[in-house]
Amino acid sequence: MTVRTIVVWCPDWPVVAAEIVDGYPAGEPVAVLHANRVLATSPAARAEGVRRGLRKREAQGRCPHLIVLDHDPGRDMRAFEPVLVAVEELAPGVETLRPGACALAARGPARYYGGEAAAAERIVEQIAQRCDVEAQVGIAEGTFAAGLAARAGVLVPPGETAAFLADLSITALGRPALADLLRRLGIHTLKEFAALPGPDVLARFGFDAALAHRLAGGRDERPLAPRRPPVDLDVTETFDEPVERVDAAAFAARALAERLHERLQDNGLACTRLGIEATTVTGQELLRTWRHDGLLSVAAIADRLRWQLDGWLQRNAGGNHSIVRLRLVPEGVVEHLGLQPGLWGEAGDERDRAHRALTRVQGLLGPDAVLTAVLDGGRADSSRIRLVAFGDERVAQGTEAPWPGRLPAPSPATVYPRPLPAEVTDKDGQVVRVSGRLELSGAPKNIKIQDKEPVDIVAWAGPWPVDERWWDEEGARRRARFQLQLADERAILAVIEDGGWHVEALYD
Repeated sequence: MTVRTIVVWCPDWPVVAAEIVDGYPAGEPVAVLHANRVLATSPAARAEGVRRGLRKREAQGRCPHLIVLDHDPGRDMRAFEPVLVAVEELAPGVETLRPGACALAARGPARYYGGEAAAAERIVEQIAQRCDVEAQVGIAEGTFAAGLAARAGVLVPPGETAAFLADLSITALGRPALADLLRRLGIHTLKEFAALPGPDVLARFGFDAALAHRLAGGRDERPLAPRRPPVDLDVTETFDEPVERVDAAAFAARALAERLHERLQDNGLACTRLGIEATTVTGQELLRTWRHDGLLSVAAIADRLRWQLDGWLQRNAGGNHSIVRLRLVPEGVVEHLGLQPGLWGEAGDERDRAHRALTRVQGLLGPDAVLTAVLDGGRADSSRIRLVAFGDERVAQGTEAPWPGRLPAPSPATVYPRPLPAEVTDKDGQVVRVSGRLELSGAPKNIKIQDKEPVDIVAWAGPWPVDERWWDEEGARRRARFQLQLADERAILAVIEDGGWHVEALYD
């Protein structure tokens, strides 16, 4: 059975945390940005038309005096720790969902305070009195439904969770890629998604979509074969020198998260709820439980450990509360072996082994030693690739811009780091030129790439002109691009610039 759950949600928490930690005035228009998009806004900013999801420039255009802040999860957790303490004074077993939201079982508080409504009212009053923070409470079957109920400020009666979720948009799942795919398939509400057969969802879309399918039907993730983990799954780190700074504790957090993940992998398990225990130099024991909708990866475990340590150390600043021992306890685990790999391999063993190997390299050489590529917006495929540290969030930027002059789909499969020198000639053996009016001196007939033998061109398309940074004398570029189909069955992207030809990319 799905457990009746209370979720406490503090609206606009990134903004509230900035006001608490950094002292920004509450009445000013403030926006917190992540990946150049608005993540949270203050009421004053919303009154000026600033909305979540807007780009920075558009938000500042609507509100020129907008105070723009960068998203800082550590700052959010430092400010949220007193809220967790206040809730925990009323009921034990509080689980942190993320900075700004926590959950706990409804049965105990409801029986003690005389009902779910009375317990919800008591929690809101406690947070307001102790922390001077606004909070909303939602109650429903399962954490997912209770979280949506908290945002709506409603208490869903027992047994009516499925009806509460039925008419909500598919975007409520919090999975943009899956929601976009389902909308293109004609599925727009949670009720329509929940009506699909569960085995078919797992086979077609993978494990994460199957979990989302359960949530859409009002069934929490707890029935996914949870069990009490063996004692030897816990991992502990004892420090020779007490840790007083967050950066020193975060350095050990990555290694501790890797040890826990490897131990779970060896037992065919994955973690869904993580207990973080710390012992201070004075003997005080600190405990916090983090909950996650899916499976906690190494990076996710390390991030939550770092945020929690940041909250503890900042709260105890000024006292002798240095940490001498850390312990990670996987309080909720599910069977990880035997899961059918997703269509794109997100649950494959090879991916897990590669992830562990790359994480080890980062631990030895630093986070910037392993980089992954992100495809950003742009006109030329060679300039759209941006490298980020492995494990960091891979957020594309500028992909929704119109980018006039971009090549039509499909994109090349291989983009050369350094363009290959080439020479394109017409039937008379003369090098093909392109005039300022995009007129060709002759039809492309042959191409010679580097020092190799010339190859016949059987088909071609173009030219597509690009005139970039014309206002910058040093950075200005004018070129024309061609797609060429060669006699050896290769398809390439060739570019002429300043009278010279080169090959930028190869199509699959």
